[in-house]
Amino acid sequence: MLRIHSQPYRQTLNHVKNSNCLDSTLFSRNPDRDEDTMWTADECSKYYLCLEDEVFEFQCTKGLLFDVNRQLCDMYQNVHNCDLTTETIVPKPLLDAAKCANETHLGCADDTCILAEYFCDGANDCSDSSDEGWCDVNNDPNAALPCDPGLCQLPNCFCTKHGNATPGNLIPSQTPQMITLTFDGPVNHENWDIYQKHILTPDRKNPNGCPIKATFFVSHLYTNYRHVQKLWNDDHEIAVHSITHRGPEEWWSRNATVEDWFDEMVGQANIINRFGRVWMEEFRGMRVPYLSVGWNRQFLMMQEFGFVYDATVVAPMVDPPFWPYTLDYKMPHQCTGNNQYCPTRSYAGLWEMVINPLKNGDHSCATLEYCPSTLSGNDVYNVLMDNFKRHYLKNRAPFGIHLNSTWLKNNDYLTALKKFTDELLRLPDVYFVTYREVIDWMKRPTPVLQLKKFQPWQCKNRRFQESEIACSKPRTCKLPSKVLEHDKYMITCVDCPKSYPWIRNEFGFE
Repeated sequence: MLRIHSQPYRQTLNHVKNSNCLDSTLFSRNPDRDEDTMWTADECSKYYLCLEDEVFEFQCTKGLLFDVNRQLCDMYQNVHNCDLTTETIVPKPLLDAAKCANETHLGCADDTCILAEYFCDGANDCSDSSDEGWCDVNNDPNAALPCDPGLCQLPNCFCTKHGNATPGNLIPSQTPQMITLTFDGPVNHENWDIYQKHILTPDRKNPNGCPIKATFFVSHLYTNYRHVQKLWNDDHEIAVHSITHRGPEEWWSRNATVEDWFDEMVGQANIINRFGRVWMEEFRGMRVPYLSVGWNRQFLMMQEFGFVYDATVVAPMVDPPFWPYTLDYKMPHQCTGNNQYCPTRSYAGLWEMVINPLKNGDHSCATLEYCPSTLSGNDVYNVLMDNFKRHYLKNRAPFGIHLNSTWLKNNDYLTALKKFTDELLRLPDVYFVTYREVIDWMKRPTPVLQLKKFQPWQCKNRRFQESEIACSKPRTCKLPSKVLEHDKYMITCVDCPKSYPWIRNEFGFE
């Protein structure tokens, strides 16, 4: 993200005394602007500061626009509030202080009373938006209750007091060490050989004789849907990572509505289903771009439309690490990652495949991508091995290795990952599994000695219709896009659509 760091120019406006002089602690747009003025890129690149009734003008570096809510200059595609003069401040609701006749109601900031359950549900019900703008991880009158292990029972619910107890109360030596390899972003020629020829090779097998598996969180732009179809045919898990992968990062956590979440995530499932032939019932999970958790709005959409799990939340660094859990009860930890705006309500049966950060010396990284880029291949190997031991020698919570194609382009890192993987596969109780398979095991905890007969982890010999098998000669579609304003290419085994699939046009009909 591009912060204001270059020295902007400053000039005094013609007026000295200004009745519209705004808050002197924040930058704003021109306080004297005409409300009917159409904002141009040049206008939106300017920002103003009021000091002692005198207004000073600044301007972003060429090509950037000013975001009044985030108080910084950023790329034009990340700024969506050029029509606002100042940051929008939402008033605090009165809640119990309002004079509501019905005890099931609470008060908005303007003394209007609405049902208590409408507060912090992700939709604006108060005319002044005070039922939502005030809410955060610490303020929600409908917040989930702390874990009650007596009421939360597998296979439908799982929680423990501290979040690090093993399902089924198995001792570590009876618990398989699950490794979850996950890949975020588009699947295409830039990473295909890495996946097929370097990491997910047929010779790499789990102790039960079945090939190792990974979970792919697929975004739309630049994805080759023939390759996605082949991964699915090979029994890797396909999950969703949004259509647009748009910025800014904060949009996902703070601004995206329930409808936006539906358009991005269910829309991406529709695209993969249509152009990659993956069955809709197999879309179980999602991961948000930039790991920007989207509060109750995200999880309300997930529950309404049948998602099984989220894989976005980053937990604090603790020993022993956290196991995944369902969101029937309050999360067992604080939400500590950047732009992590975690859910506060109860979402019965919805799983959080929590990300345990990696310890790196005296510091920690959410994933390898966020570790210092100065690490050598040996450093990466040591980080992986040290953190694996932190799981394996303690409570054996699933150990996640979360990657993207940019990180994998470093040959030293790729070599370290391959060496690490091969060493782990020599152990009789280490399995590389998908998130779907982690949940299958947690619902029915099975000791290591019985895993070779554990049905959900057996080698799959699924039968596909001919149209569901990835083709050898896919179509390369050159497609117009009204939204993106230029032609885009898409590769698929099915017929080309009329236009490039996008938000609210997943099938390319328009």
